[in-house]
Amino acid sequence: MLDEKTINVVQSTAPVLKEHSKEIGKKFYELLFSKAPDLYNIFNQTNQKRGLQQEALGYAVYAAGEHITNLEAIKPIIERISQKHRAIGIEPDQYPVVGETLLQAVKDVLGDAATDEIIEAWGKAYGYISEAFISLEQKLYKETEQQPGGWAGYRTFYVDRKVKESQEVTSFYLKPKDGEAIASYKAGQYLTIKAEIPEEKYTHIRHYSLSEASGKDYYRISVKREEEHGDSPDGIVSNYLHNQIQSGDTLQISAPAGDFVLDSDELPIVLISGGIGITPLFSMLNTVVEEQPYRQVTFIHATRNSKMHAFKEQVEKLEHTHQNVKSYVCYNSPTEEDKESHNYDKEGYIDLSFLKSILSTKEANFYVCGSFSFMEAVIKALNEWKVSEEHIHYEAFSPVAILGEE
Repeated sequence: MLDEKTINVVQSTAPVLKEHSKEIGKKFYELLFSKAPDLYNIFNQTNQKRGLQQEALGYAVYAAGEHITNLEAIKPIIERISQKHRAIGIEPDQYPVVGETLLQAVKDVLGDAATDEIIEAWGKAYGYISEAFISLEQKLYKETEQQPGGWAGYRTFYVDRKVKESQEVTSFYLKPKDGEAIASYKAGQYLTIKAEIPEEKYTHIRHYSLSEASGKDYYRISVKREEEHGDSPDGIVSNYLHNQIQSGDTLQISAPAGDFVLDSDELPIVLISGGIGITPLFSMLNTVVEEQPYRQVTFIHATRNSKMHAFKEQVEKLEHTHQNVKSYVCYNSPTEEDKESHNYDKEGYIDLSFLKSILSTKEANFYVCGSFSFMEAVIKALNEWKVSEEHIHYEAFSPVAILGEE
């Protein structure tokens, strides 16, 4: 345990680190990659360019310092990050260099304000926090490898087939090259791909939500092709998968991971997705239909229009063949054809008045997935409706949103 003096120093200086979190995060990664350039193989370079990982790191450090005497308070953050670390393959011997680099970044950014006493206290705190991560991650590694069909590290899968779901989304059906069994997973979890892309200096690791119910002899991920837009560069891996990977090609994949998973109680479920956020929620819908056919589920999806709408026909079929399923669609830019055929329920965005008009009760478990701004708007609406916080679950594809920053 940490001594009282260390705790006091860390808690009193945590707000200062928060104030300078972006600068500390930026400096940290500059120093880290100069010390250990092989770590470029682990970190998402697209998020690096957008500054998202830098911001996420700073926030995580602040949150851990603020709750240093009660890490249980940030258990969801620790579990979420540990799941990512297990999926990527982070090992205990990588923690020391990260700690040293982080302290150097704090010193570089804060200058004289970072006294020896402060640096020493945060060094001890980092050691304490890293032990919590390492302990949980080692447990996850063991469970993952020892489960039926499980494996350690990365395993070779081949693309059995590719299916185009919309203008932007393609599904990849993946089977193990060794022909052996594959691990089951919980609806909402993701696969991690390590892509060796021709002409790319480093490997690229990405997480993609599983879009099918578990229990099949394949895994299915459904990937949106990310194109350059504003400050967002082209998605290196998504374009590689769409443009270069064909049926029969192989990919390196680590076992399913993630803590955004479907509950097993009997409350009605409301699944609310925006854009590519549909993937884990479609897995949840398929799972409820197969395993809890008595449970009421409402599926609400928002996207631009029918051209961008993945799994439209599949959701409609489930609604028509299962009495417990209701589905609704919001298009913010419907095509003329959409308007003529009236193939959506609302033009615009999901808001509280729309939710109240289609849901008979707020006593339900709500699952939300989409862009950060989408989730922020939906969760705000649910909070206004006074939906119990414990009944609101979300998955974020942004490193900052993953940490739950408001």
